[in-house]
Amino acid sequence: MVPANALKFYIDGAWVDPAELKTVDVINPATEDVIGQVAMGSSADVDRAVAAARAAFPAFAATSREDRMALLERILVAYKKRFNDLGATISAEMGAPLVFATRMQAGAGMGHFKTTLDVLKDYPFTEHWGTTEIIREPIGVAGMITPWNWPANQIACKVAGALAAGCTMILKPSEVAPYNAIVLAEILHDAGVPKGVFNLVNGDGPGVGAPMAAHPEIDIISFTGSTRAGIEVAIRAAPTVKRVGQELGGKSANILLDDCDFQKQVTEGVKLCMRNSGQSCNAPTRMLVPAHRMKEVAAIAKAAIATIKVGDPKAEGVEMGPVVSAAQWKKIEGYIQKGIDEGATLVAGGPGKPEGLSKGYYVKPTVFADVANTMTIAQEEIFGPVLVIIPYKDDADAVAIANDSPFGLAAYVSAGNKDRAKAVARQLKAGMVHINMAFADSKAPFGGMKQSGNGREWGRYGIEEYLDVKSVMGFNAA
Repeated sequence: MVPANALKFYIDGAWVDPAELKTVDVINPATEDVIGQVAMGSSADVDRAVAAARAAFPAFAATSREDRMALLERILVAYKKRFNDLGATISAEMGAPLVFATRMQAGAGMGHFKTTLDVLKDYPFTEHWGTTEIIREPIGVAGMITPWNWPANQIACKVAGALAAGCTMILKPSEVAPYNAIVLAEILHDAGVPKGVFNLVNGDGPGVGAPMAAHPEIDIISFTGSTRAGIEVAIRAAPTVKRVGQELGGKSANILLDDCDFQKQVTEGVKLCMRNSGQSCNAPTRMLVPAHRMKEVAAIAKAAIATIKVGDPKAEGVEMGPVVSAAQWKKIEGYIQKGIDEGATLVAGGPGKPEGLSKGYYVKPTVFADVANTMTIAQEEIFGPVLVIIPYKDDADAVAIANDSPFGLAAYVSAGNKDRAKAVARQLKAGMVHINMAFADSKAPFGGMKQSGNGREWGRYGIEEYLDVKSVMGFNAA
C-alpha cells in the first residue's frame, strides 16, 4: 500500500531525494494505525521543481493540439492499469469505502482526463474578430495545491486542464492523504509526460504551499481547500500579481419546494449529504423545507439515516467510512454539540462514535431539524456527515435563506413544476445549481461565488483557467 517513492519527490522526470529528509506519518482513519511516512518538502524543493517546470515550459507550450491529445490518450491507458491501485490507496488513507473510492473517486479522476481530451479536440485556441486575431496561449508555470477529500478528482481536473493548455506544473497534494498523488505521478511518468512538465513536491502549507504561492516564477496558483487557507494563498500570491484560482468551502442549500416528491427528494438529499462522510465542499448540507412539513421531512430523514451502513471501508455494503483524521473528528463533534446547545432538534445521530466502532474516526450520520439559519451549524462549513433542516414560509423566503450565507458554491432545487424550479435556480447566488438532483456535468464549469472561490474548473473552463488571452490587431488585415 505504501508507494516505493513515498520518501521522494518527482522532479524533472525522476524520483529524487528531498533537500532535507523530514517525514510525517500517514494514518489509516479506519484503524488509527500508521500506514507509513511521506517526505515533507521545503522551499528548496519548491525552487528545484519550479526551475524544472520553467525550463520545460517553452518546448511544451510549443507542442501541437495533436501532441497534447496523444499525451492525454496515453495517460488514460496508464491510468486504467493502475485504477484499482488508486482506489485502494484513496480508501486506505482517507477512509472512503473501497467500492466508492475506486468507482467514484478514482473514476472521477479518469473522467476528467477523458472529458478534457474530448474538449481539446476542437477547442478554439484562436478566433478571428474582423481584422483582429484572438489568441489563447498557455499562461506558464502552474502551482497546484489540492485537498484530501476528493484527491484524484481534484488533482486530475487541474493536471488535465494544464496539460491541454500547454502549461508545466508543480503539485502539492495534501500531506494527510499523499500516496494517491504519488500513484498519479507514476501514471504520468509511465504515460511519457515530458520531463519537467509535471513535478510533485509533498509537504504542508507552511513548508511547501506558502513558498509556491509566493514564488515569482509561478504564474498561476490553483488552490482547492478551505476558505481560510485560500485567503492565505491569495495574500502570499498578491505581491507577484499571479493569477489565483480558488475552489473553496461551501454550505449548499437544498430547497425542496412544496410540490416535489418529498419521500424521494428528502431521502436522496440525506444520502448525498452523507456521501464521502459529508466531506464534500458541494454537499447539500442545508435542507430548506416548507415550515408546515417540518415534522414529515424530519421523519423521512430519520428513516433514511437508519439505512446508511457505517463501518470498515473494506466491508461489503458499507456506505460510509470514517472521517479523515482525529482533528476532523474533533471539529465535527464540536459542531454537533453546538447544534444541541443552540436548541436545534436532534433527529438522528448525535455526539460520540457509532455503536460498535470504538476505534477509527467514525462519526454518527447526524440530522438536525427546526434549525434557524442564524445558528452556527447553518452558517459554518462542518465538512462532516451533518445535515441541518431549515423551515421557510414561501419561495421568496427560501431564496432569501439560501442566499443568506457567506458561501456560494452549489445549490439544489427540487419541484414538481420544472419552470418553478428554474425560476428559483436563477435567483440563487451559487456557481452551480442542480434541479431535481440532476447529476454533475463534467463539461460544465465547477466553481463558486462569494467565499466559495473565484475560479472555474472542468471541461473547457478547466483548460481556460491555464490560458492567457492575447489580442493581435491588424493580424488579418489586407
